[in-house]
Amino acid sequence: MSLTSALTRRGSAVLVAGIMVAAAAVGGPPLHARAATPAVPAVASTTVTDAPGSSTALKGFAIESSADVPDSGEAISSPDYRPAGWHAAGSRSTVFAALVADGTYKDPFYSENMKAVPKEQFQVPWWYRSEFTVNDTSARTYLNVTGVVSAADVYVNGTLVATADQIAGMYTAHELDITDQVRQGPNAVAFLIRQNDPKKDFTSGWIDWNPAPPDNNMGLVYDISVRRAGAVSLTDTHVITSVDMPSLSSARVTVKATARNDTDRTVTSTVTGSIGDLTFAKDLTLGPRTSKPVMFTPDDTSQLKIDNPRIWWPAGMGDQALYDLQLTARTDGAVTDTAHKSFGIRDVQAPLNQDGARSYIINGHPLLIRGANDSTDLLWRWNAQEVSDRFAYARNLGINAIRLEGHLEPDEYYEMADKAGMLLLPGWECCNKWQDQDSGPYTAHEHEINRASMAAVAARLRNNPSVISFLIGSDKAPTPESASDYKEALNAADWTLPVLSDINRDSVLDYESGMKMTGPYEWVPPVYWYLKKDGGAEGFNSETSAGASIPTMDTLKRMMKDEELTSMWTDPSAVLYHRAPDTSFSTLKDFNTALSARYGKLTGLEDYVRKAQLAQYEAVRAQFEAYGRNFTDEKNPSTGQIYFLLNSPWTSLHWQLFDRYSDQGGAYFGAKKANEDVHIQYSYDNRSVVVVNRRTDAAPGLTAHVDLYNIDGTQRFHRDSDVPTVPGDGGKAIALKEIPKDIPNLDTTYLAKLTLTDSDGKEVSRNVYWLSTEPDVVGDYNWPNNPTTSYGSLDGLNQLAKDKAQVSATATSKSKGDTTEVTVTLTNTGTGQTPALLTDVHLVDGQDKPVLPVTWSDNQVSLWPGESTTLTATVRTSDLNGATPNLRVSGWNIPTGNVAAKPTS
Repeated sequence: MSLTSALTRRGSAVLVAGIMVAAAAVGGPPLHARAATPAVPAVASTTVTDAPGSSTALKGFAIESSADVPDSGEAISSPDYRPAGWHAAGSRSTVFAALVADGTYKDPFYSENMKAVPKEQFQVPWWYRSEFTVNDTSARTYLNVTGVVSAADVYVNGTLVATADQIAGMYTAHELDITDQVRQGPNAVAFLIRQNDPKKDFTSGWIDWNPAPPDNNMGLVYDISVRRAGAVSLTDTHVITSVDMPSLSSARVTVKATARNDTDRTVTSTVTGSIGDLTFAKDLTLGPRTSKPVMFTPDDTSQLKIDNPRIWWPAGMGDQALYDLQLTARTDGAVTDTAHKSFGIRDVQAPLNQDGARSYIINGHPLLIRGANDSTDLLWRWNAQEVSDRFAYARNLGINAIRLEGHLEPDEYYEMADKAGMLLLPGWECCNKWQDQDSGPYTAHEHEINRASMAAVAARLRNNPSVISFLIGSDKAPTPESASDYKEALNAADWTLPVLSDINRDSVLDYESGMKMTGPYEWVPPVYWYLKKDGGAEGFNSETSAGASIPTMDTLKRMMKDEELTSMWTDPSAVLYHRAPDTSFSTLKDFNTALSARYGKLTGLEDYVRKAQLAQYEAVRAQFEAYGRNFTDEKNPSTGQIYFLLNSPWTSLHWQLFDRYSDQGGAYFGAKKANEDVHIQYSYDNRSVVVVNRRTDAAPGLTAHVDLYNIDGTQRFHRDSDVPTVPGDGGKAIALKEIPKDIPNLDTTYLAKLTLTDSDGKEVSRNVYWLSTEPDVVGDYNWPNNPTTSYGSLDGLNQLAKDKAQVSATATSKSKGDTTEVTVTLTNTGTGQTPALLTDVHLVDGQDKPVLPVTWSDNQVSLWPGESTTLTATVRTSDLNGATPNLRVSGWNIPTGNVAAKPTS
């Protein structure tokens, strides 16, 4: 019996003799802390909506280890069962997340708290129990199950309705017909969830990103819902779109679904649909317990040929227009089911260029993918506001794409990406069960789970305009047998988007990669990114960064003990829990060695953190700038990159543009600077000054100003250059072919200030570099990085006068609804020539704690005497907790000070 066919039958039909599994009655004391008085957890019963087509998510669960529960699944799923002493869990919760939420364990993100949690308690199945109320039993009732990590037996009202052999795989989706089990009034459902091993189960893991949680995320990470329908159900509803290219003047929309007759009689049903003001309908006759496809095409339904459609565009290129499809089935005059899908109309092409590199063209416009890996919370705790904040940060950074490696979020994530205009590159995960090149040939049952996983994910993602590809492999392409599973499922789902074999140049069947996975994953100097080899700016680099990303001091003190912080900067070879479990990434040796070699001897924690922010700013800026400059090269152009990572799933010391608490340091503002719409930049390889234009329209009438300064502020070089019109869509123009190499009396460490002005003299872009006449020299590739054989000398920055540069700040705040905008004006009031380097402004509360998240128009700016700039910061008013916004102003060579923002109307 196939996985799919078994689960579409009634609950009683899936009771297979010999495989009913009861709870394990394991003796011994409980393995985790207990409340003093056993009590029934406060998990509210869910009232199910009766309307056909409605779907009601269960509100939460009571959970307990099977080692501590001697009762059977039949007893536990009885509506009158009392789960005394069990833990309360949310509607989407892993076991460990629930134990953290109820205080059984301390904050796992602090110090080594998580390391101390006993793992034995998670080596047995756990019970998840919930209750729901049904008022009308005349309709059919289905239990929709997905997001089970790793597998589960499912009981409803004392009956086993599905086994762990069937409910297996995190991403598979199951519709269990529980009509015969449901009764009017209270009902109960129980899941006996198996322990998770990402090496053996089709789930998710954490590889080398960070330590894995002690339960390996076992539990329920998506909603479990109760769906109602009448005689005829609508399933597999989706839309296929195409748009006339290159005009974008018309579009064709095809609507597809499956109508299923769940009665023992022949019925005639009318399926009606609407997309905005467009309506259409079709009658169909269904025999007893049969299904039939329903399809509306532009050829038979003229309304589905849309003139002048509203086009969906990525962020920064246009509006994120969305359409809504509504389908309704009526049988015997009554509504028996409804379905809804949101979709966008856009064109995605992903050809291989002449060098075999993957490139993307969206709505006819070539697009450099400026991406980053997004990561869910380490405990898979869903928080819609946090996701919205991450997308806001990504847009603020100029990021236009996000890769999801295996950690495929709930449906809301993709809907939010659609609205944010964020392109998505989802795919399976490396280095575990999904990578059958390593885990070995799948069994017949595993192939079944593999196909079911792909089918469910394809059905979830196919109508989201934000999704532009699916990666069926990660570090390695799947075997032809597994690729055949995927191809079968994708074709059946009407998948129309590009499918990539993996992220590492491989190919399988007719799927090719066109991506490289050469890293680096550890520190490299800025010049590295300009070298057209290894991870440098040519082709599509699928995951890469300069490794370590030391958070701000505020965050460091929230995540580590004093002795851990001391070890971090004093002992480069120290194994750090907040790095990674993989020995390749467990220390900060490469980063710390480079930091002291280039910036001078480390003198303390404060000195270490300030130098780290400077190093991260220049490293990340160079990475994005190099890929931006090389995008339009004739030979070996860059086509895309995925920064590894956008955010961190926990409190980390590496691979993040912003930290777990949403604080921003050098990495964040280096990326933001590099990804300006119209941007002037320095080339570390050939000393050219280039202007890159990411707008769709050309940028004419620009002038570049190039200035070099000694550390004491003495100007050693100046050049003004008219810039040729810069083409749009990532085009570039050379503002200065080469800054002269032999400039008299130039310090070994010096500063370069690049400014770009428009025809009215208004500043369009400003970029400040700290450079050395002694270059960094990169050695041969040696995974996970390219070792540096000789370091540039930037320790002259330590001689930047700290008593000459003075930055004054004034600030005002204005609140509107739940948004407060703070405007900050910074001025270097120093009387000499010394610039204020990398001046950072942090929005803080009355206790000097950062108010987060916050989006800045710009930050970490460098100002010469007499120069002034205005920055804006936007926060949620509620995050201020009634406090007056304060600004903490600090920098490389200025004293730290605070200023209060004056409210304005």
